[in-house]
Parts: sequence; C-alpha cells; structure tokens
Amino acid sequence: MLRRVIFIALVLFVAVPSRWVSPPTALVLGVLFGLFVAHPYAAASRRAARILLQVSVVALGFAMNFGEVLRAGASGFVYTILGIAFALVVGTMVGRILSVPGKIAYLISVGTAICGGSAIAATGPVIDASDEEMSVSIGTVFLLNALGLFLFPPLGHALGLTESEFGLWAALSIHDTSSVVGAGAKFGAVALTVATTIKLVRALWIVPLTLATASVLAWRARREHHEGPARKPIEWPWFILFFLAAAMLRSYVPTLAPIYPWLSQAGSIGLTVTLFLIGTGMSRVSLRQVGIRPLVQGVFLWIIVAVSSLLVIRAGWVTVA
Repeated sequence: MLRRVIFIALVLFVAVPSRWVSPPTALVLGVLFGLFVAHPYAAASRRAARILLQVSVVALGFAMNFGEVLRAGASGFVYTILGIAFALVVGTMVGRILSVPGKIAYLISVGTAICGGSAIAATGPVIDASDEEMSVSIGTVFLLNALGLFLFPPLGHALGLTESEFGLWAALSIHDTSSVVGAGAKFGAVALTVATTIKLVRALWIVPLTLATASVLAWRARREHHEGPARKPIEWPWFILFFLAAAMLRSYVPTLAPIYPWLSQAGSIGLTVTLFLIGTGMSRVSLRQVGIRPLVQGVFLWIIVAVSSLLVIRAGWVTVA
C-alpha cells in the first residue's frame, strides 16, 4: 500500500509545474524510486509512458515556428547533415569499442547528435528500447547536459569566442535545448538568440532521423524474415507526422494562437511525467548489468563533437546567416 502511495504522490509532484521540477529532476526521482522501491504498477507504467511520450511530443510541436527556424538553418543545411552523421558514426564506433549494448549506444549517439533527451525519447520506441535502456541513455545525456551548462560559458570566454561563435558552438555541442538556452543567456544576448535558433533547427532533424531509423529496421526485418523466423513488426513513428502538423498549425494558423502556449506547456508537463515513468523502470540488477560504459561512451563522444565543432567554427566553415 505504501509503495502505491509513494508512486502516485511522486507522479503528482512531477506533474505540477514548479521551479523545483524539471525533466532531469523527474528522471532522477524515477530512477531512485526504481532502484529502492519495488514498482507496484510496472506493466501499466511502461504502457502509460509509451502513450504519454507520443502525445507529449505532438503537443511540443505547438512551440515550433517553421518559418523562422527553417530560414535560420538554410545556410547550415549541409553541415547539419554531416554533423549529425559524424556524431552517429563516431558514437556507434565508440560504443562498439567499449562494448556498450547496441540500443543504448545508438540512443546516446542520437541524443548527442540532435537534441538530447527529446531525440532519445522519440527514437527509443522506434527501436523498441526497454525502460532500462531508455533510462541509462537519457540519464547519461542529462548528466553531460548539466555539465555543459556550467562549463561552456567560461570556456567560451577563455577561448575568446564572439557571441555569435559561442551561440553556434553551444547549439552544436550541448545536448538539450534547455541548457543551450541557459548557456547562451549566460554568455550574452546575441549568443542566446543564435544558440536558441540553431538548436531549434537541429531539433527538427528528429523527424527525418526517426523515420530513417524505422525504415532501416523495417528493411532489416524483411530481409531476416526471408532468412529466418519473423521478427516483431517495426513500430513506425506515425506520431511524428502529427508533431509536424502541430508545428505547421503553430506557424500558419494564427487564429488559434491563444491555445498554442497551453498545448506546448501540456507537452512539457507530459514529457516530464514520461521521464519519471521511464526512470522507474530502472532496477539495481539492470544497473549492474550495464555498468559505467555508457557514461564513458557519452563523455568521449561529447568531447569529440565539441572539439570538432569548435575547429569547424574557427575555420569559418560554418557561420550564422
């Protein structure tokens, strides 16, 4: 009985917007619950997390403005593709060298390449990642994301970066949008504008990457079906199409403007609750099985991406339009 009361109380706590609750906080609370309390609603929590995740991602689309974001990202289109591909390839290689489980290695690479926990949350269901795999991946990215918020501004000053250069570097190297915005704000007004806009451009790549991942898995499933027993059908991320529809409504149907902030706020709350539910799927057994290797992979990949992005910016190969 006590376990149920604690679980319900924590769900209500993370669902109420306040300065004490953030997505990383919700994930940490969920992980602590999963590690020290026997989950009273394990199966129901997994199902709820999957549904709530998709609904929340769609609602978050109401915070996107296609026109501004696409105009800002036009000049860096090619570099964005190359940068994402570079992070995915290097992340996969580092994961293999460290013997990190395949799904975790891919999710950490996706989170580093695009926009942290949001990218992992969207991609996880497509590759049929378990709660433990999602928790480890998101936890790794959130930890590094928090470090980036504090480390990048002083590093930017020490390196003598201009505000535009720092904003671009932060957007390309820090995982999650929230920390990108925070780091940009600490550095200056111009850095904040550049960092936020470029990061939103990068966030849009969740859609093609998620669809590409589903396509590759579907192709592998068809090939393996001919060569052996049929695999579980691929779960196509149809909710991403609704995410796009929400973003288009936000951008081109101003008559509904008063409700968009409410919908996007609901999406943020839903994603926070989802991360708590995902965190509760962690257990001490699964944590021992995974070990520290995913964190090592995340650190190595983060350093490689940050350094290479800085070199490209310094060389003038990518600039802000």
